[in-house]
Amino acid sequence: MLAFADPDLDNGPRTDKSATMRMCAVSREVRPIDQLIRFVVSPSGEVVADLKRRLPGRGLWVSASHRLVAEAVRRNYFGRGFKRDVRAAATLAGDTEALLVRSTIDALAVAAKAGQVVSGFSKVEGALAGPRPGGAVEALIHASDGASDGIRKLDALARQIRENIGKSGEFPIVAALTSAQLDLALGRSNVIHAALLAGPASKTFLSRSQILVRYRIADDDKTAGAAGTNSN
Repeated sequence: MLAFADPDLDNGPRTDKSATMRMCAVSREVRPIDQLIRFVVSPSGEVVADLKRRLPGRGLWVSASHRLVAEAVRRNYFGRGFKRDVRAAATLAGDTEALLVRSTIDALAVAAKAGQVVSGFSKVEGALAGPRPGGAVEALIHASDGASDGIRKLDALARQIRENIGKSGEFPIVAALTSAQLDLALGRSNVIHAALLAGPASKTFLSRSQILVRYRIADDDKTAGAAGTNSN
């Protein structure tokens, strides 16, 4: 439910906590909040992305789309929405993507510390194959710049195991981070493949990676709410 009088702004992070839908200031489409990014104005008058939706002040929401955030800057949607003079950097769309990447890396690091990530081709293969084939693996993670051969083999193994055990539905395959970014998250070098094991930290990583992928590939109002992790 939209529980605020001004359709462009919320009433702050501590109000309307039950609201699960917001209006995109650019497309004017009402979407679930997980498909949008909240922006606020800093004390110095700069527009900043509030990924965790906790920063003080009223917030303006834009669909999680690089193109729409760039359009909001170019067409001064932030100034009009906040009804005041604000500074929205020309690099805001790219800066927001960098924050999403950092957030995704941090979430993967937390999952690894919780013992919910295994990395390396052979370890991922082993996690998929037993002792409960496919049972503990929530998703596969591949470096976006990894070689296609290894990616194809692990994806095929995951698909075969799921078919053998009669498990339906799509299997999440995350390819949102580069090898260097996986290295940073997992504290080791040359990470190309990893398996995400069941656990609450894994769910957080999947959620953050989904919004990062959505932000990168959503190019219009139809795809802005539909993109997520890659699936086979």
